[in-house]
Amino acid sequence: MTDLLIRTEGRAGRLTLNRPQALNALTHQQCLQTEEALLGWRDDPAVSLVILDAVGDRAFCSGGDIAQVSAAGRAGDYAMGREFWRDEYRMNLLLSRYPKPIVSFLHGFVMGGGVGYGCHVSHRIVGETVQMAMPECGIGLIPDVGGTWLLGRAPGQSGPYLGLTAARMGPGDAIHAGFADAFVPQADWGAVKARLCETGDVTTLPRHAPPVSPLAEDAALIDSLFEGEDIPAILAALEADDSPLAARALKAMRRNSPLSMACTLAMLRPAPASLAEALTQEFRWTWRAMDKGDFLEGVRAQIVDKDRNPTWQHASPDAVTDAEVARMRAPLGADELALT
Repeated sequence: MTDLLIRTEGRAGRLTLNRPQALNALTHQQCLQTEEALLGWRDDPAVSLVILDAVGDRAFCSGGDIAQVSAAGRAGDYAMGREFWRDEYRMNLLLSRYPKPIVSFLHGFVMGGGVGYGCHVSHRIVGETVQMAMPECGIGLIPDVGGTWLLGRAPGQSGPYLGLTAARMGPGDAIHAGFADAFVPQADWGAVKARLCETGDVTTLPRHAPPVSPLAEDAALIDSLFEGEDIPAILAALEADDSPLAARALKAMRRNSPLSMACTLAMLRPAPASLAEALTQEFRWTWRAMDKGDFLEGVRAQIVDKDRNPTWQHASPDAVTDAEVARMRAPLGADELALT
């Protein structure tokens, strides 16, 4: 069974993630295959648009498949992860710059690498089951795959809130935050895709009123709680507030890597000027994630041993220095991400 179904139907090129048993976690090979298919269809006059979707009910894509990467890193091999991220980020940029419309159909879990795969394209459709999030700080990473670009453009302080707490977004929230464009009931998706394949015309996409966004309803509170200049200031604001949202946010942030949170906030203020800039700064960070960051320990605690008790480098956010944040974000010289 192939992990990525690649074919043309009518006027559409189709890419379907096909690892439902793994919640469609994205592999290095799928990134390379996606890039190859997109480049092949780019100048093909028979292909008018591209459709991205996934097999299974539970997830479009739950994130990057990091088990192999972390296993190699624990053995001292950092090259595997670095090459995966390099190729994945190049694919993310290609998806965003593609000259033909790309329509993604996002359902169930859409997290981390799934956001990078489905949320940089021209037409992003969400269904009622979508649960979207950027949970990287909980495994000792930063919101990558262009996550800092999306979070940096989100309204008010919702970007820091989403990036630091891994709060999940339903369809209304995803549209409000700028991670999606439109809501279409999932019962209609089969007919919508068939029409796209037949016509090759994205103007046939239906228009529905977006669902309510709790994120928008809580905007004033989120802005007041997350306006602090650093992580300790944000935590102090959360501790002083008695709202359920503050309690949830505080609990989430207390579990996260202090280094990852400090770097995430720094990467959102100021926000990246472009997706390419975001991917470049994210790659500098992930290049160092295994030997200088908390990634290997975060994956051990959350995914390998599942004890949910990571021993981070820093005992508290107060212990992270500006110099350490700067070191994680410094240029890589000859190893810089090359984006064309």
